[in-house]
Amino acid sequence: MIRIKNVSKYFGKKAALKNVNLEIADGETLAIIGGSGSGKSTLLRLMIGLIKPTEGEIWIDDDEISQMDEDEITSIRLKMGMVFQYSALFDSMSVGDNVAFGLVEHTDFSKEKIREIVREKLKQVGLEGVENLMPNELSGGMKKRVSLARAIAFGPEIIFYDEPSSGLDPVTTNKIDELIISTQRALKVTSVVVTHDMISACRIANRIAMVYNGELIAIDTVENFKKIEDVRVKEFLRGIV
Repeated sequence: MIRIKNVSKYFGKKAALKNVNLEIADGETLAIIGGSGSGKSTLLRLMIGLIKPTEGEIWIDDDEISQMDEDEITSIRLKMGMVFQYSALFDSMSVGDNVAFGLVEHTDFSKEKIREIVREKLKQVGLEGVENLMPNELSGGMKKRVSLARAIAFGPEIIFYDEPSSGLDPVTTNKIDELIISTQRALKVTSVVVTHDMISACRIANRIAMVYNGELIAIDTVENFKKIEDVRVKEFLRGIV
């Protein structure tokens, strides 16, 4: 579903990513871990097409996106759903209007069909009957669920999650992890989760990739990842194995 070939990204003279090669299979959940400034968020922004690589190719299914213009990228993004770190809901819009936003902007669906999709997607994330609430009436965990409902409204093939457990308590984090797993199983989507939460990564992922100082230093199944002897990986695993 996603292929990253010999990708480097420079901001001025600073290398944010250096010669990264990565393949993400259709239907798998890959967790990308790394510390602050490691390059994992840059990698996510490249896959979404928000920035372009300095070198290399980025393939989304059969499309190489690194040289596309904004109109072409927009059509590819309709295959993607994005759950942002801080939910990124529009404060002035109701929950229902937030979930409907992309459908209103990019489809000619009737108002009734959009309302039906909104109800269905909110139910899917465990939030029924909240369409008329405002974001400021929601808990942090509920906002993440609304953000996910918005992300899946289009029926995407890929869902990207940017630090989905950031700012949440352990109980709510566990519930969001379960929601990521159930969404992947129900929709058969490819999921890419950028996180610094190693416990969460081990819970939700098929494979884990670690970025360190702009380099992809390790990638493996969860069980094999826990056995890696690299001191940089072991530091991240400390406390869970």
